[in-house]
Amino acid sequence: MKKKIQIVIPMAGYGSRLRPLTWSKPKPLINLAGRTSLDYLLDEFTSLENEFDPEYIFIISPNGWQIKAYMDKHYPNLKCNYVVQEEMKGQSHAIFLAKDLISGPMIMTFSDTLLEGDLGFLADEDADGIAWVQWNPEPQRFGVAITDENNRIERFIEKPSTDEYKMVIIGFYYFKEGQKLIEAIEQQIKENISLKNEYYIADAINIMIQKGAKFTIHETKLWLDTGVPETVFSTNRHFLDHGHDNTETAMKRKGVAIVPPVFIAEDATVESSVIGPYVSIASGCHIQNSVIENSIIAENTTITGEVIKDSLIGEKVSLKSTPAAYFIGDNSIIEK
Repeated sequence: MKKKIQIVIPMAGYGSRLRPLTWSKPKPLINLAGRTSLDYLLDEFTSLENEFDPEYIFIISPNGWQIKAYMDKHYPNLKCNYVVQEEMKGQSHAIFLAKDLISGPMIMTFSDTLLEGDLGFLADEDADGIAWVQWNPEPQRFGVAITDENNRIERFIEKPSTDEYKMVIIGFYYFKEGQKLIEAIEQQIKENISLKNEYYIADAINIMIQKGAKFTIHETKLWLDTGVPETVFSTNRHFLDHGHDNTETAMKRKGVAIVPPVFIAEDATVESSVIGPYVSIASGCHIQNSVIENSIIAENTTITGEVIKDSLIGEKVSLKSTPAAYFIGDNSIIEK
């Protein structure tokens, strides 16, 4: 019989760093290399399926029901629960809202944290908790794990003032007993252990450690992020470089020059254009007489006569250049 494990994913944040895309859709539904960020996130847990029976708990915003619609359509066989976070009071607050659902082994990850690695080892794990980390030469922008010689975590520090400790926590955690985390969060909220009116999970885990819980680190070599435009681009490039492109098929399109790698949806129309490198074009798009590089184009968008680079373009957008006539003398430069 498979063991039960819960996967709690807070995703109720405003996604303000990705606006205006996130005005109309939750951040996990942003396109990357022919799929959504959520699809890649769920891929992380396929290695659990031999030993565990996963149950998902999504913490969504009041306007986040697109997540449920997406899961119902594309993952109807997964066990899912949804909890609404109406006030943005931080990570711990989001998890605490699901306190009546949480019991037993639990994974918590942020929706914009993507990693690779086999999670099957958790079936035999005896630690009270694990924090996934990555070595970083400039840890001051992140939270860090302070460990002893046996890799046992002594405490977490949010945004340290020095670079003395370089094992950055990436936002992926395992808890042997989820209710122990809930008890720590309850104490955290009661004692108002917060930063800028938000409750961070690292502080709740510090409470658990102070009470004797054994936490260790697990280092990951690959950590991808989809929280800001720069990392959306770099993550898109990674997936296109690692088997999620369809360059070979795209190159069969007549009248289209492809600079690999790219992903072009099968039903997208592309004519008389240069596409790539590192371009993702979603379903229903119409591209004509354009040059596009290092960009992500969402569903049902029309682009005509444009030169586009380093761009994130949402759904049902229409971009069309207006033809112009020029009388240009020698030694001139025109930039648009």
